[in-house]
Amino acid sequence: MRMGTAYRFKKEKLVIPILASASDYLSELFPRLEERFGPIDYTSESIDFTFTDYYLEEMGDQIERFFVSFSDLIDPGLLPDIKITTNEIERFFADGGSRKINLDPGILALSRFVLATTKENAHRIPLRDGIYGEITLLYRDNEFQVLPWT
Repeated sequence: MRMGTAYRFKKEKLVIPILASASDYLSELFPRLEERFGPIDYTSESIDFTFTDYYLEEMGDQIERFFVSFSDLIDPGLLPDIKITTNEIERFFADGGSRKINLDPGILALSRFVLATTKENAHRIPLRDGIYGEITLLYRDNEFQVLPWT
């Protein structure tokens, strides 16, 4: 058997799914994100976020979900730093301790989509500094496959 050789990671696409309960923050949020992560190259349409009541108490019942991605590819090893930065941005926009914006950065590769989180669970891998990585989608048979926890 041959020993494996470690190589630098290939750069991947930074995507940030965003939950927002107040759209008036977005005009200030986007420049803040671009200042830290480079130019935004895509913003999805927003949809009403009614899939769970997990955020109801903190963010209210008028939550929208949309996605932004950035033109600069990143080293996936930076995901913990990015999550720490997005947590700081969430705190900046918070009102009385309640978030108005929820940012869940992830990295998109040809084979998968990985989200960063601070919540431990069996299917999440510790990365660094209290940040976990979760494989949220796998790309197989020419489509993204949803996993049981997605």
